[in-house]
Amino acid sequence: MEWFDATEFIIARQVLQRGIAAIFLIAFLSSLNQFRPLLGEHGLLPVTRILTYPQYLRGPTLFRWHYSDRMLVAVCSVGIALAASVVLGLPQLGPPWLPMLVFLALWLLYMSIVNVGQTFYGFGWEMLLLEAGFLVAFLGSDAVPPPTTILLLAAWLVFRLEFGAGLIKLRGDRSWRDLTALYYHHETQPMPGPLSRQAHLLPKPFHRLEVLGNHFAQLVVPFFLFAPQPVASIAAAIVILTQLWLVVTGNFAWLNWITIVLAFAMVSDQAVHAVLPFVPVGAGEISGTASGAASATPVWWLVIVLAVTVLLVVLSWWPLRNLFSRHQLMNASFNRWQLVNAYGAFGSVTKRRIEVVVEGTLDAVPHDGATWREYEFKGKPGDVRRIPRQFAPYHLRLDWLMWFLPLGSVHERWFYALLEKLLEADRPTLRLLRLDPFDGAPPRWVRVRTWHYRVATRAEYRATGQRWMRELQREVIPPLSRGA
Repeated sequence: MEWFDATEFIIARQVLQRGIAAIFLIAFLSSLNQFRPLLGEHGLLPVTRILTYPQYLRGPTLFRWHYSDRMLVAVCSVGIALAASVVLGLPQLGPPWLPMLVFLALWLLYMSIVNVGQTFYGFGWEMLLLEAGFLVAFLGSDAVPPPTTILLLAAWLVFRLEFGAGLIKLRGDRSWRDLTALYYHHETQPMPGPLSRQAHLLPKPFHRLEVLGNHFAQLVVPFFLFAPQPVASIAAAIVILTQLWLVVTGNFAWLNWITIVLAFAMVSDQAVHAVLPFVPVGAGEISGTASGAASATPVWWLVIVLAVTVLLVVLSWWPLRNLFSRHQLMNASFNRWQLVNAYGAFGSVTKRRIEVVVEGTLDAVPHDGATWREYEFKGKPGDVRRIPRQFAPYHLRLDWLMWFLPLGSVHERWFYALLEKLLEADRPTLRLLRLDPFDGAPPRWVRVRTWHYRVATRAEYRATGQRWMRELQREVIPPLSRGA
């Protein structure tokens, strides 16, 4: 079965399995730390409220009939343990069904969280992780060669991810077509990283080259993932390098990292050895074989993998049709199991950075002379002198939703719930923040104002020490007190 056994992609399988498992570990850790104050029994949008309305559930979930914070902790803890076992390579030492069961368990556990996560889990990389987790479940263990069909489906996933994003950009915003999108993106992206300011200050001709490079990487290169070797490995390397640039210049949770991992599906062992000569070809040899010679694939495993392949090929019709639709959907799932989805990002580029700033005061009367202090978030800009931190692939869910507020309306139910928690000095909520200006004491009043932030020029930085310059826009929510 030479057509089925991808004996030259042993290292690729190691990267796919361990890499996706590592991202699952981070995703479960993020949920363990943030789900309860955001969505738990006493969270901003309690899960218990939507469980009485099953129509609001996106799909299957273990919490369908009951939710408790203790159960959430158990789900996350089991997910972390299972993911860690794959990172260490333990299930891969057994029969091919063992890593399959582990990944399917990770898929079902995390889907249970996502499907009750409401707006806090409404990001495209959630369904991307679920789809990737289901797919790599069928890569088998070290006892059998990697299945060619699953590696091709991983390349198809990268194709949808990259080509879909490229099309949505061309269709969605003129700045991608006139090559000016990167004049703004590094400054206005949801969560800047420590090098985002330096990237923004690069010359405009470089930014135009960035956009051209993006179009090449997303609209041309994905087709070559299906070319013969070594062309496919070169195409995968281009995807990896462009994603690493995004890692360096921003904080997009695990979106870039999972794309890098998935792109390795088309990197052959020979290509790895050519770049890293100290890694011998056959370093990830199949158990019980010599010199990389493949052992026979059991018929039962062949049947399972081919059945899954047929299923995913059939489900590919909907995202394929979406790619060529005039009304292309971005980050959309076409089934309740979130398999074979449509992806895309930054179909439009924000031109001005508006930050929502929450302030509180201990004064009894919130008059003009009151002393107002700002709450600071971990990731989003606040203190104009602070260097943004690198959080990705860890996902700060509250910070990301704060970026979306000025793009729509600040009058979101979860945001008013956040203000109420701040007035109560709710400890779990305060732990989501970088700085509580009142050291655990409840303020008398809170208010919300918007500011225009822009990156400080090099001259402004030398003169002021500020990395951001900001200008007050308006008060969007007047002072609120507890119980008001």
